[in-house]
Amino acid sequence: MKVLSIGTDRKVFDKNSQVFERVLGYASKMEESHILVFTLKKEGLLKQKINNLYLHPTNSFSQWFYVWDAYWLGKKIILDYGLVNQTVISTQDPFQTGFVGVYLSKKFNLPLQLQIHTDFLSNHFSKSFFNLIRRIIAYFVIPSAQGIRVVSQVIKDSLEKQYNDLRVTIEILPVFVDIEKIINTKPSIDIKIKFPQFKFVILMASRLTREKRIDVALEAFKKVLSRLSYVGLVIAGDGSERISLENLTNKLGLSNNVVFVGWQGDLVSFYKTANLFLLTSEYEGYGMSLIEAGACGCPIITTRVGIALTSFFVDGKNASVCPVNDIECLSQSILELIMDNVKRELFKREMQDSIKSIIITREEYTARYVGLLEKLTQLK
Repeated sequence: MKVLSIGTDRKVFDKNSQVFERVLGYASKMEESHILVFTLKKEGLLKQKINNLYLHPTNSFSQWFYVWDAYWLGKKIILDYGLVNQTVISTQDPFQTGFVGVYLSKKFNLPLQLQIHTDFLSNHFSKSFFNLIRRIIAYFVIPSAQGIRVVSQVIKDSLEKQYNDLRVTIEILPVFVDIEKIINTKPSIDIKIKFPQFKFVILMASRLTREKRIDVALEAFKKVLSRLSYVGLVIAGDGSERISLENLTNKLGLSNNVVFVGWQGDLVSFYKTANLFLLTSEYEGYGMSLIEAGACGCPIITTRVGIALTSFFVDGKNASVCPVNDIECLSQSILELIMDNVKRELFKREMQDSIKSIIITREEYTARYVGLLEKLTQLK
């Protein structure tokens, strides 16, 4: 089986990244794996070949040319490498990459798999203009797919409700988390030693984008500080909202208790040595950080999104789960867990037990991932 994947994740070009390790594993189970990535020319990324894995950057002049460049590059790849028989096209999303996938699929009569990692049918998703456009694109793209893989039951339920005449089976395959490795990894950094000014450390780890609602976390944290001044909030991650969030931190008078540390290569150490993990997103497709934090034994407070919408998360038993944008619930939950050591230990133990029950090896996951694609080769 040969696969042409279309995506946006530049980390596939970094041989030290988990993304590269993952796609190399997938490629080992395929005849050929071609990954076409939306990139900008100024990023200087080059075409690469590693065994039977081929990485193709679009090297676009501007992001406005991504779709155009990806279509013509995809067409060239299919023709140059003879990707005609036993070949599947797989796209990272049902938006721009999915749009390219549809036209290549129709042009060469190849089966198309859409991968959906985001709950784009959430009411919160289309608040921005660009996300509204993405949702419109998805309405065109989804009915054209021969296979759909989603990362959670929440997304599957939303799709089946919205597209009740779909003729394809929606397959659920969550994002892979190497739970066993996380559990066995010893922390190399102690976040409480790194920030000795705080007696209690709350950790957030996410992209700093609007839908993550870090602003809501800051508002809730301000209420916490009005009661307990020794608490610190450490925010790991980066993104388009960082400057505005740093400005909001100063405006709220939180600069002595909030630290932005950027992307971290060793988040496991942060999870394992923090006192509490906080997630305040408006929507999530899955919420991988919740599984990572839970596997590390870090008590969790989260909004009701992604996997926290399922029966896997039980409010008051293994986590505190609040409605989206509910500042009062978030602040009270934080205060309660700071003051209640017994409850924090309960959340830690119960969540770790729940997560251990879903452990799957990398080999098993790779087999399932590749198996979904192989099914589609039988349709042609």
